[in-house]
Amino acid sequence: IKKMKSDIILSTLVVVHNEEKILGSCLEKLKYSDELVVVLDKTTDNSKAIAKKYGAIVYEGSWKIEAKRRNFGIKMCKGQWILEVDADEHVPKELFIEIRKKIEKSNPGYYLIPFDNYIGNIRIRYGWGASWGVSAAPRLFYKGCKIWSANQSIHPSITLKGEKKWLKSRINHYVDDSINDMLMRLIRYTDMKSEDLVQNKKDLPPFWITLRRGITRFFKCYISRKGYKEGRWGFIIATMASLYIIISYMKAELKKKK
Repeated sequence: IKKMKSDIILSTLVVVHNEEKILGSCLEKLKYSDELVVVLDKTTDNSKAIAKKYGAIVYEGSWKIEAKRRNFGIKMCKGQWILEVDADEHVPKELFIEIRKKIEKSNPGYYLIPFDNYIGNIRIRYGWGASWGVSAAPRLFYKGCKIWSANQSIHPSITLKGEKKWLKSRINHYVDDSINDMLMRLIRYTDMKSEDLVQNKKDLPPFWITLRRGITRFFKCYISRKGYKEGRWGFIIATMASLYIIISYMKAELKKKK
């Protein structure tokens, strides 16, 4: 893929924590960017050597808050346009072709990119959402138009500026390998979310409100986001989204009682 204008630089940013098993397959598909930036957060495995192998500019550090390490990575990118990718995602060549065409004539702003989410080798397109997965996200943006703006340890909020647009090509996101992986992710997510709830100075809501939110999230994923089209997988995803809310609350309540 050749650039049409030499003054437009496309940077790709990958923030990593001990992802040596999957990092190589991610980075090899990012060769069409002008600059590859990899931020290593508290990494103790072979991720640095793998990133260097693929020509990445590597920065190392230790951040407790996700927003801070992502904002650091954005700051280190030299490109006017930045594509933000996670280690468990693959960017197809077709998406880079579309990106090149768009940024040649685009005003500052951001693009939402749709996802194809996979569990193992099974593509699950419907039912994602409610803090358990996304069907699209603002991953391509002009520098300064996307800022990670919160201090949550999980699912931090973002501030977006400029014109909102969509791309058609998809990122392939390999979310989990199996149901066991989904359960382990549920443990990690609820641990982090409960800590955020504990650190928040506001009192926890009554349990019945949290229970209602969990049930609402189930129906949001299974009905509104058409998870029913995915059969049992859609049911499992909706259940996980519901349990994420309920278990996080229960863990936070137990921590506050200590």
